[in-house]
Amino acid sequence: MKTRTIRYMLSAGIGAVVFMITACSKEEGYPLYSNNTHKIDYTYSATADSMQEVTYSTYKSGDGKYFLQDNNGNTGFNYWWQAHMMDVFVDAYARTSNDGYKPKMTSLLNGIKEKNGGTFINEYYDDMEWLALACLRVFGTTNDNTFKATADLLWTDIKTGWTSLAGGGLMWRKSSPESKNACANAPASILGARMYALSKNSDDLEWAKRIYAWQKANLVDPNNGIVWDNLKVEGGNIVKNTDWKFTYNQGTYIGAALELYHATKERAYLSDAMRTANTCMNSRDINTSGLLKSENQGDGGLFKGILIRYLALLVQEPDLNDTDRGNLARFLKFNAETFYTKGLARPSMLSGPDWGNKAQGSIDLSTQLSGLMLMEAAATLKKTEVF
Repeated sequence: MKTRTIRYMLSAGIGAVVFMITACSKEEGYPLYSNNTHKIDYTYSATADSMQEVTYSTYKSGDGKYFLQDNNGNTGFNYWWQAHMMDVFVDAYARTSNDGYKPKMTSLLNGIKEKNGGTFINEYYDDMEWLALACLRVFGTTNDNTFKATADLLWTDIKTGWTSLAGGGLMWRKSSPESKNACANAPASILGARMYALSKNSDDLEWAKRIYAWQKANLVDPNNGIVWDNLKVEGGNIVKNTDWKFTYNQGTYIGAALELYHATKERAYLSDAMRTANTCMNSRDINTSGLLKSENQGDGGLFKGILIRYLALLVQEPDLNDTDRGNLARFLKFNAETFYTKGLARPSMLSGPDWGNKAQGSIDLSTQLSGLMLMEAAATLKKTEVF
């Protein structure tokens, strides 16, 4: 059974996910993060450039149409990993204005369609959402209408995933209507809100709000804002999986709340985003003494890079108060500095699943992408003087 969480667990080689995490010291509700006091020149932009080059050359398929599963030549095609490869191309293009990234984006888009059987439509709603989000970002930086048209096509199909089962929400996959997952709902809410920002079509905003409201009511812990992974309808009963608390689900929920705040200026959305972010910074389920936890390789390798992406957007929100911005900046800086000094293997420029230890052995594309997302975010945050 190909489920996102089952695939993650199999990649870890375990039947249950158990993380042994030490407690963090606290001050004013957040951990104290500190590295050594040695003066280090954190050249995040140059490091991101090097990682971009290595990732492209190491993982590119022989036919140049997509990116391989790992650095050992495994030719497996993972649709949603390709979407995040597109995202890091956008990161680099936005940071450098290097036109060399444009043909890479176009080539990858065409390759995804070919490898997916001549269509962008997929069995998994979250897979399509990741690609649609990446395509909107490409359109926003290049004005290439091919990417906007692809996002429109995907958004139309994604909306067919909403059903009344469990009171609403998007299905995770077309052949499993009983399953409603966080990874299929929050990214769709982000997508709807961003579609609205472009078109001002009120229907897009209503979709974004409705999806978000359903997820908040059903897959978010009302006590602390932590996002649960999924629910299933079994024998007419709704069974919620409250044990699986993955980093990427926290990130996309934060991202959806932030986008809806931009669209509506309703302060409750920004409060939701910051509440979940604060919980992430203090939760034993999400980090080990301030460093985002390892979620192994396979699909899990991509998870925390996605959380970093949306935390980096949140910390740049002008309407955050100084305390919240400072807490977020410190958390992100600690993760970036730790990875830069301890987690990034040199000269290979590869990222392992544990950002506190250097990569060894076979590294999945997903795992490499998370480290690259962190360095791209750090480069932006250093440039904008967030840290």
